[in-house]
Amino acid sequence: MLERLEIETFLTLAEELHFGRTAARLQITTGRVSQVIKALERRIGGLLFERTSRSVRLTPIGRRLADDLRPLVAGMEEALRRAADAGRGVTGELRVAFLGEWTAPALLRAVALFGERHPDCRVDVREVQLSNSRASLLDGSIDVLLASFPFDGMACGPALLRERRVLAVAAGHPLAGEERLSVEVLAEHPVVQYPQVTSAGFKQDRTPDRTPSGRPVPKGPVGGSFSEMLTLVAMGRGVLPVGEHSRQYYPRPDVAYVSLHDAQPIERGLVWREGNTTERLREFVRAATDAAGSFHP
Repeated sequence: MLERLEIETFLTLAEELHFGRTAARLQITTGRVSQVIKALERRIGGLLFERTSRSVRLTPIGRRLADDLRPLVAGMEEALRRAADAGRGVTGELRVAFLGEWTAPALLRAVALFGERHPDCRVDVREVQLSNSRASLLDGSIDVLLASFPFDGMACGPALLRERRVLAVAAGHPLAGEERLSVEVLAEHPVVQYPQVTSAGFKQDRTPDRTPSGRPVPKGPVGGSFSEMLTLVAMGRGVLPVGEHSRQYYPRPDVAYVSLHDAQPIERGLVWREGNTTERLREFVRAATDAAGSFHP
């Protein structure tokens, strides 16, 4: 079995390809680095590094060993971190946020269940907007966000909410009197666009460049917030595919919502920065998933 020093020395040298820098990082002597590597090579029965007076390079055997060891070491470190978190218990503070009014009840159910399971962890609930949702995750203002999928560049949990799509149109629009529409209708009307801060994946999902049959979708004006986008719709500047809960949470006499019968449902769930995956965040995701599974609207 490999000793920890052997693994650390080998992987560090495989990264640095320099005995002096490896010794400095591990806070041991260069001679000790050489001694450990030579002993490891004797055990394996082959050279791990090609050494010259000017360079150090991995041999094919060394490269394969490095590729095999890295994920194993990462897994061990993650297991140790989880054990340490479990030993301390789920404590401290977790900052959770929602984007869109109708997601708030689902988030609060998750907060309630999480609080029952982990009473020593304080949960702070906040609301974010389209304009600052990603920035709030990146700068650490919030730890986890209940938002619409896809949310590019973030870790995500399972879908907690699903809703059918409808098309928001001005109350006086020719489409306002229809009972149901096809997504293909987007090719015939300008579509109001989300602000630039939203991700490419999200925009393509909500306001695609083309219909399913490949017809180009004309772009309408850009709104700075969801309410502003609906105002552009009400002014007749364009149409906008939205979730059906907009009927309840954004009722307006100047906007009509018409069913899109062949559109895929919108999914929402928890998203967070991958590097911020703590034990309390994992437990919150579990609580949110369990709360969503036991809720029947």
